[in-house]
Amino acid sequence: MNVEKEGRRIRYNERFAADGTNVNFVSASPDLPLQVFTYERGVEAETLSCGTGVTAAAIAYTLQHKLTQGAAIKIPVKTKGGPLEIRMEQREGKYSKIWLCGPAKEVFQGHLNI
Repeated sequence: MNVEKEGRRIRYNERFAADGTNVNFVSASPDLPLQVFTYERGVEAETLSCGTGVTAAAIAYTLQHKLTQGAAIKIPVKTKGGPLEIRMEQREGKYSKIWLCGPAKEVFQGHLNI
């Protein structure tokens, strides 16, 4: 799939025209990890990862596969930016203690003189 082409088409669809939207493409199978590809508004291109999109994909996966037990749920996710894991609890239809876990590294540093 061409993430940039399809993401741009959806991002600029008249349904989202007022504010635009991020677009996430998710490859999900019973075997984890999920794979998430993101076209991000503002950047107007494919990005390496999107925390909100990855989290939404993991929650949707738990709903689709009925992973709604009270114990901690861990969903591994693969993005172009690297491996991530969403950890959460679900009780009585509500999610809590949601954590986005993964490596972090500095990719830019700048200084501004005012």
